[in-house]
Amino acid sequence: MESSDFDKLQLSEELQKGIRKAGFTKMTPIQEKAIPLLLSGRDVIGQAQTGTGKTAAFGIPLLAKVDPSKPFTQGVVLAPTRELATQIAAMLRSYAKFMDIKILCIHGGRKMQRQIALLSRPTHVIIATPGRLLDLIRKRGVIDLRRAKVAVIDEADKMLEMGFMKEVTGILSALPYVRQTSLWSATIGQDIIDISFRHMRHPRKVLVSSDEIAQTNVNQFYIEVDEDTRDAKLFELLDELDVDRGLIFCNTRVKVDQLSEKLRQERYLVEPLHGRFTQTQRDIAITKLLKRQAKYLVSTDVASRGLDIKGLTHIINYEVPEDPEVYFHRIGRTARKGEKGISITLVSEREEEYLFDIKQMTNTEMAEWNPSLG
Repeated sequence: MESSDFDKLQLSEELQKGIRKAGFTKMTPIQEKAIPLLLSGRDVIGQAQTGTGKTAAFGIPLLAKVDPSKPFTQGVVLAPTRELATQIAAMLRSYAKFMDIKILCIHGGRKMQRQIALLSRPTHVIIATPGRLLDLIRKRGVIDLRRAKVAVIDEADKMLEMGFMKEVTGILSALPYVRQTSLWSATIGQDIIDISFRHMRHPRKVLVSSDEIAQTNVNQFYIEVDEDTRDAKLFELLDELDVDRGLIFCNTRVKVDQLSEKLRQERYLVEPLHGRFTQTQRDIAITKLLKRQAKYLVSTDVASRGLDIKGLTHIINYEVPEDPEVYFHRIGRTARKGEKGISITLVSEREEEYLFDIKQMTNTEMAEWNPSLG
């Protein structure tokens, strides 16, 4: 049997078996730093991008603390979007494959009565979006978290951005005062620190260094454009590429709608996706991409959170984000699970300073795009 970094952790054989079955052998930097702290009982603030292995970093210690013989909820994970909650639940179930742990995913977009029926059975771990979970706690009275000993807040920066922190605070108040809490965020600003002061006990910060954020499996390129030639350059690029599935990122919802309309007029197979979409609209757009009825989703950063679509080969930044960490989150949508990906960024003279910051953050090598590379 191949040796694993996880073998040295004090975990049950059933959990170790599930980790091996999931294909995990080598810990990522965030896992090496966070898992021992969480297993020891410490509260943790983790700074980590998508694709760094943070779900295992909080999920494995959470499962290790669950006693399957006790028929009540012992852990809760909060995620900002339905897609992310579903993804986390699937990963935790894979780790717990050989354990008698019941994991339930709760989010909007499903019939309330169906979820209430599922909650009539013992549930050890709940993964949920904040609004639906708080509704089931307060209005319906069907969830009791008074004996839960572990709480996880994932993508806290997006919780803030999407206005969910009031619901998160309400949920945390329903848990025991003495518990273990971990908070995970791509960025650690003052708002996140303030939340930690109110809801955590002397948390240890686990920060992924800038060179660990870099996406080494993504080949990164740029194309110089003028503001008045940006669209034409994009059309030219799309004609050159051999794409299975891809994402085109814009900085605003307005630009997503405008660009999607222009691309459709040019007969490109695209679907828009942004924060004002209903869950049904999101599902339709993602399904069209999965069924290859669309080649690209044109998306904002918020709308892309939680998307883990197999076969995303290309990321195109129609605009350069001002925040370098947003850039690395974007390109982390491709090159998942060891696969290779390509990112191409359109950059105008006005945006060159943003691109410079991105390169400086991780010493990222970014070559000028050549059609022969795609």
